[in-house]
Amino acid sequence: MSRHPAAALVVAGAAVLAAAAPALRAQDGPGGTSSVEISDEGEQVYQQICQSCHMADARGGAGAGTGIPALADNPRMADKDYIIKLMATGRGGMPWFTDVLTPEQIAAVLTHVRTEFNDFPEPVTAQEVARLAGSASAEQ
Repeated sequence: MSRHPAAALVVAGAAVLAAAAPALRAQDGPGGTSSVEISDEGEQVYQQICQSCHMADARGGAGAGTGIPALADNPRMADKDYIIKLMATGRGGMPWFTDVLTPEQIAAVLTHVRTEFNDFPEPVTAQEVARLAGSASAEQ
């Protein structure tokens, strides 16, 4: 059973994504360089789950949906720790996603939002998600 009623709405989409999408691969290469292969999984997660609230252009809700923040051109997306913890714990009407998305899927969608709708090229890794999501859940 989910901890948040809105989380039930994303379970079906997450199940489809888990079965159909390849995992994000982001890791440090030798010598501290980054070798990143980012699949289209982040875009798929965004389209299946996030855009229903944050809209296809990531500009957030308007009208009855006001109060749903824009993800596009959002300086908070620069802070990977902040956005990982937000995905792990939820906030307001946004559910947490650690019950329905893998660390790889969370990393993929956050990387997608940071690169597609913002200008933050450094990927979010599954290792960062696992580390920070676990500590964020423990703080509650």
